[in-house]
Amino acid sequence: MRKFIFCLTIIVLPIQSGASDLNTLYKVTFVRAAPGKLLDLIDLYKQQMAAIHQTDDEAPFWMRHSQGDQWDLMLIAPIGSYPEYYKASRIEKRNQVDHSINFAEKQKQIVAWQEDLFVYGADLSEVKNAFSKSSYFHVEVFQALPGKHAELLQQREMENIYLETLNRPQNLIFVRDQGAGWDLFTLGFYRDIKHFAESADIPADQEDAAAKKAGFEAANRIGTYLRTLINRHQDTLAGAVN
Repeated sequence: MRKFIFCLTIIVLPIQSGASDLNTLYKVTFVRAAPGKLLDLIDLYKQQMAAIHQTDDEAPFWMRHSQGDQWDLMLIAPIGSYPEYYKASRIEKRNQVDHSINFAEKQKQIVAWQEDLFVYGADLSEVKNAFSKSSYFHVEVFQALPGKHAELLQQREMENIYLETLNRPQNLIFVRDQGAGWDLFTLGFYRDIKHFAESADIPADQEDAAAKKAGFEAANRIGTYLRTLINRHQDTLAGAVN
């Protein structure tokens, strides 16, 4: 029993430490265009972003689905805090911009499905830096099993240690506050698909050593352990929107 309690203490501390770094609020939108309307939807968002300087909002980061989940576009809008984002003056400016391009009505005609999620993530400067160097992305969204939320967060932090040891790009972690049913998602940043696929060239013994350093049994146990923590999981590869 003493050994069990000691190990449990070691596990809990990194969860608290990692979670404390996720203090910037973002609004995430997953959206699927009506058949044949994706380019129209991209154009509509571009119109909205072109006018964002008229508001106090930050322009969202966005990407276009390549393969995986059902959405076509993912937008990550930094909103700072709820009181700031929903100030009457900011809402008015936002509405004026959307009204000027008839955003809401046009969107209804070309969107087949949409869900919104409010999350806490890394500092805005870190997110901006990651997007500035990348044009290809790996998105993993998770719904935790009951009581497994903290352990899921820890697993994603462990996987970042694994990636860092292998000199691979680490993922940014975003944790749900409210909205759609996803509890957490991670976002990996790459130059292109070749950069993403470079992990296939890493020798198995190096992967195992990195996995054990991160706290996993072995590299081929990372995924099986993850499956003990989640109810649902979706992967998506996406590229920058041109």
